[in-house]
Amino acid sequence: MKLRNLAGTALLGVGAIAALNTGLRYEGELESPLDGDDGTFRWRGMDVAYTEAGDPDDPDLVLLHGANAAGSSGEWREVFDDLAAEHHVVAPDLPGFGRSDRPPLRYSAALYEDFVRDFLADFDRPAVVASSLSAAYAAAAADSGGSSADGVEIRGFVGVCPTTVAGPSPPKSWLRELIRAPLVGDALFNGLASKPSIRYFNADHGYDDPTNPSDDWTDYEWRTSHVENARFAPASFVSGYLNSDLDLAEAFAELEAAPTIIWGREAEVSPLSDGRDLADASGARLVVFDRAKLLPHVEHPDRFVETVEETLVSGATA
Repeated sequence: MKLRNLAGTALLGVGAIAALNTGLRYEGELESPLDGDDGTFRWRGMDVAYTEAGDPDDPDLVLLHGANAAGSSGEWREVFDDLAAEHHVVAPDLPGFGRSDRPPLRYSAALYEDFVRDFLADFDRPAVVASSLSAAYAAAAADSGGSSADGVEIRGFVGVCPTTVAGPSPPKSWLRELIRAPLVGDALFNGLASKPSIRYFNADHGYDDPTNPSDDWTDYEWRTSHVENARFAPASFVSGYLNSDLDLAEAFAELEAAPTIIWGREAEVSPLSDGRDLADASGARLVVFDRAKLLPHVEHPDRFVETVEETLVSGATA
């Protein structure tokens, strides 16, 4: 009888977790967080969503958002329109994030390097602005003066707090598989991507001014992290499988156009000392934004756009 009661209680518990997970799933259709024309890039059987704006005859500029539990092209929401004044701007949602397909893959840095290479190859000498880990993926995809047979030629590069490591190193397979697991993984990720957790990450890591992200933006981050299969790409991120093996300083040094690195002075997860070391080792230009952490392009959009334009003009005349 006791065994039967325990089994019944366990089944009720499993049912309650399943019901809670289902109740927290966002069933609506995510809108683009950017003002532009929506498109789809077909890649390895996946539909990768992007938004573009500006004159298609203007030089191409690709914006690559960083990876996190609620990552999306919306990271560029404060600078997208202004950059489109002089460029044909294209901002994809990386596979497994945002409005792009999210198959239950074991996502990896190699997968994102391949995607970035193939996406950039669709344009004629694009400039790239890339955040966090995506800067490493873009640097790996770039043609470093002809040393890579399949590298993409780019005309300018801006990295925002670029890094190769944003999770445990070496990676932790048990953590990835735990988050990928049915029921328990869903419940764990729902906690990781709850609104209190999103607000904590924004205040502690993302923004120097914790009031910067609006309630509407927090709501969008929650919705984008609660669609079906939302946990699979972040599972690889938080467990370290999206870390890159690239020597970022060497890759930056080999770019044909000298890159610019933008860093928030108050950043703690990726501290400014990392930016200084990277700039010294690669010869890149370092621009430091006061009163900013990991998202200087959101906190200081006007200065950010000016810095990007300066980089691309200097690259074009070098």
